[in-house]
Amino acid sequence: MSRPQPFAGHQAEPALEVRYAPADSLPRQLADPRVLAVFGFGDATAAHPDPRWLRVPLQPLRAAAPVVEVWRAGGPVDCGRDGEVAWASDGQLLFGALEIDEPEGDIEAAARQAYARLGAFMAGCDTPHLLRIWNYMDAITLGDDDEERYRRFCVGRVAGMAGVKTLDVARLPAATAIGRCDGVRRLQVYWLAARAPGRPVENPRQVSAYRYPRQYGPQSPSFARAMLPPADAAMPLLLSGTAAIVGHASLHSGEVRAQVDETLANLDSLVAAARVQAPALPAALGAGSLLKVYVRDHDDAEAIAARLAQRLDRSVPCLLLHAQVCRRELLVEIDGVHGAPPL
Repeated sequence: MSRPQPFAGHQAEPALEVRYAPADSLPRQLADPRVLAVFGFGDATAAHPDPRWLRVPLQPLRAAAPVVEVWRAGGPVDCGRDGEVAWASDGQLLFGALEIDEPEGDIEAAARQAYARLGAFMAGCDTPHLLRIWNYMDAITLGDDDEERYRRFCVGRVAGMAGVKTLDVARLPAATAIGRCDGVRRLQVYWLAARAPGRPVENPRQVSAYRYPRQYGPQSPSFARAMLPPADAAMPLLLSGTAAIVGHASLHSGEVRAQVDETLANLDSLVAAARVQAPALPAALGAGSLLKVYVRDHDDAEAIAARLAQRLDRSVPCLLLHAQVCRRELLVEIDGVHGAPPL
């Protein structure tokens, strides 16, 4: 058992590169002392004991060859495990991950436990500011009205967050909450944190998620639409899970191409909003961007891929994953990063 140790002495500003690499490069990636985390996707992913390695149980769609997602930091990385929390840190940035089995299928209790554990772990770290969180759970839209699993997750998440001292509405991290399709009632949470706070970004086309009306559940979702890194950091804009929502309403029910277009319009709007604070950020998604595309119905994968190819610069890497979006009428969701130069 170990924990990140306080960093003594001078260190450069935070830096992070995110990219996809061939899955068979995993040994080489983990041999790099500056690799902060590596993620594999789906059943074909091999196990590995390194705390920086995490299997994401979402099946890739249309992948020409298996890939891993690699986070590379600006300095040498230390890593270890503290109970169920796996962590890695270069002193400026921290990757953390934990997985909790749902007690008797209770996603609210699992979320409360996970976020309480996250808060307790972060309280002892020199990198206390959450920038980005991912949440993966099975059957996210199962249940009716306030008993829907996503709504119960939101209740449990906020209850557990009470111990995260650096969080308030003005500093919520960017986030994704996505449903797996594997029938395993296990909540997976992983995150990126920093020594200095980031700068949350909201989308002018959308109501902030934490201000959603009561019709979406007893507890509004708790995240920012995107997160700019700490000032002067060589890091990308961190894009939350984004879908075809304008205001707070889902649009284009049953029309997958129109939902892709609306989602891309929201991403463009987020980038424009971020450039008010960071004018050097590229105005359009391009070679410095990387996207994960969550697809509810695998039969829609070809249509979604074709639409993305029409709308995006061919330099934008897109990984399509079979997953459930947190509203039943939404067929696609996209998250990712934008605008960081390679390290």
